[in-house]
Amino acid sequence: MSLSHEHLITDLQSFGLRLPEGAPGASGRRGGAGPSDHKAVTVAGRTIMVPIYDSAAASPFTARPQADGFAILERDGEPVGRIGFPRQPRFYAMSTFDGVPYWKIAQLHGSDVLATTVLQTCIRYADRTTSCQFCAIGQSLAGGRTVARKTPEQLAEVARMAVLLDSVRHMVLTTGTPNVIDRGAEILCESAFAIRAAIDLPIQAQCEPPRDHAWFRRMRAAGIDSLGMHLEAVTPEVRARIMPGKATVSLDRYYDAFASAIAVFGRGQVSTYILAGLGDTPEAILECCTRLIGLGVYPFVVPFVPIAGTPLEAHAAPSAEFMRGILAPLGRMLYQAQLRSHDIKAGCGKCGACSSLSAYET
Repeated sequence: MSLSHEHLITDLQSFGLRLPEGAPGASGRRGGAGPSDHKAVTVAGRTIMVPIYDSAAASPFTARPQADGFAILERDGEPVGRIGFPRQPRFYAMSTFDGVPYWKIAQLHGSDVLATTVLQTCIRYADRTTSCQFCAIGQSLAGGRTVARKTPEQLAEVARMAVLLDSVRHMVLTTGTPNVIDRGAEILCESAFAIRAAIDLPIQAQCEPPRDHAWFRRMRAAGIDSLGMHLEAVTPEVRARIMPGKATVSLDRYYDAFASAIAVFGRGQVSTYILAGLGDTPEAILECCTRLIGLGVYPFVVPFVPIAGTPLEAHAAPSAEFMRGILAPLGRMLYQAQLRSHDIKAGCGKCGACSSLSAYET
């Protein structure tokens, strides 16, 4: 069976991968913010995040371990490629000066991205009538796999060693929403300032749009290179159903914030995360992306992956056909607009591990 590079990645991220117990890389990350219930897998020289837990139970993809530590990727029993698993980062073995394991402060995503949730709590998460129904930000905290608030000093220490020991190339700072005023911008500024004082590392910060757009200038001055403000869903109906609290920040307010942020960070250095498969049609997603690209915002579209323990744990992931119907035309749109993932200074769009979108940018 022969699959194009982009189709293989799209299919893997939609179906997931079944790993035999004891296989190299058979465990992954559960819960928390970002790509949870996933495992980093290297396919054709590219490291991507692939679901390996509950949502992958019926996947046609399996991995047959080899003696050299790699594995043969099979689809319905037929070999389709050879895959590997990135080694555990060296910095994971260390602890901060105040005794916290580095891996509780920040995690390696993909192959060269350091990512952390600076504030592991959110004003909406505790109440499922207002929380984002897909979010598992509290799970890793409840399981003792992280700390509630990473200090600027801890983040700077870990970032420096991740660069020195594991050649990390950029960093993502995200946060739970602490209030409805700055929406996390202040703690992101404090964190970025400390990190940039310790190491020259490009940083993307992620938060909801602050009420005062002057925070964008403050974030840039603190050393933040790119900004993510994530829509997740693109139509009012789906937003109200899937993330009732966050939906109170209207789409119009997001678009106003995008325009203001572009003026500060520059074209292509502002992005948004869109979860395909929550109920928005491909047409609605592409219509939204057209508007975003017109503003200079990079729309990073990823397949939704259900996470155990959330209200959407039984919600099906989108099919590979559904994703290709969005990613193929979107990739062409981005190419024609000269808004490319490799030009982003830092962040999820640059990393690209959670979506095959960049493979379609031709």
